[in-house]
Amino acid sequence: MRKIKVAIVFGGRSAEHEVSLQSALNVIGCLDRDRYEAVLIGIDKEGRWFLNENSIRLLHAGDPKLIRLSESNREIALTPNGAGSSLISLSSHENIGNVDVIFPVLHGPYGEDGSIQGLARLANLPCVGAGILGSSVGMDKDVMKRLLRDAGIPIGRFVTITAPERHNYSYDNLQKELGSTLFVKPANLGSSVGISKVRNNDEFEKALDLAFDYDLKVVVEEEIKGREIECAVLGNEAPRASLPGEVIPHADFYSYEAKYIDDDGAGLEIPARISPALVKEVQEIAVKTFTTLECQGMARVDVFLTPDDRILVNEINTLPGFTSISMYPKLWKLSGISNSELVDRLIQLALDDYEKRSRLKVSVKL
Repeated sequence: MRKIKVAIVFGGRSAEHEVSLQSALNVIGCLDRDRYEAVLIGIDKEGRWFLNENSIRLLHAGDPKLIRLSESNREIALTPNGAGSSLISLSSHENIGNVDVIFPVLHGPYGEDGSIQGLARLANLPCVGAGILGSSVGMDKDVMKRLLRDAGIPIGRFVTITAPERHNYSYDNLQKELGSTLFVKPANLGSSVGISKVRNNDEFEKALDLAFDYDLKVVVEEEIKGREIECAVLGNEAPRASLPGEVIPHADFYSYEAKYIDDDGAGLEIPARISPALVKEVQEIAVKTFTTLECQGMARVDVFLTPDDRILVNEINTLPGFTSISMYPKLWKLSGISNSELVDRLIQLALDDYEKRSRLKVSVKL
């Protein structure tokens, strides 16, 4: 039987570039080589695509502070060919070969926001994870929160600020609405990049400067005192939720450094020590969040559990971290699905969705 060619795409034009490289290493290591042939495509920070052939050639692969793509002269492009897509060498213009499915391991903008998903749709290729719409609304914290609120899913209070409106907002007027401690975040980013915790006007202005460095829209949220619980979701039409886990930050909040660099930045309690009734409620809210936002394939839903046992959704991650210490694969391993089986299921879900979409009519008989 011919092996399925899986284009694993990693790196990208994002502040989460280095996280993507770590995740890609783990995904590649989990791929069943008896069923799949890995085609490794690294995207540098300028957006150029390079074929990494039979190995993911990374510099300082064991150090999350220094990890980066190595130099390569095999720059490529992905082009539709009618029956799928071909990889074309930009130097020789030769057809290097076809791929059967894209497995994006791209966190943040230009990967988790519908960009690579739209490219896959245009290239007539199956793509692992959420589609264009689910990826876009899951990435945009402002739109995501509005959709969840309208669906009756509990969330914290927030205010959205666009760059032209910045002068209309100050710490003093926002703290009257949201409380004295605020979190300021770029609307379209993840891995806690560009996030600040503020308690006064000077900190607020600096936080806005930082957040607007990464996005044209900023979300300001109230502080929610509670435990940070995460739940993994897997599936298409009938998604299921994993057992939840808990993140226990050792600092003010779960920062980028705590997630990926500082070994002592946070503790993970897997499974979370909560009652069976709360486990069921977290799972139900996670699945409802997943379906409300039109997601498919995979996602991780992060919630706060308050001291009085209220559950408030913080966000969804449609391309969650897949590093060796990431919560998403750990939660599924706890729930009975190994990393290798998880990668296999994700690819099969993408192929199933593609097959269903391929049966839809694309023209009208006159």
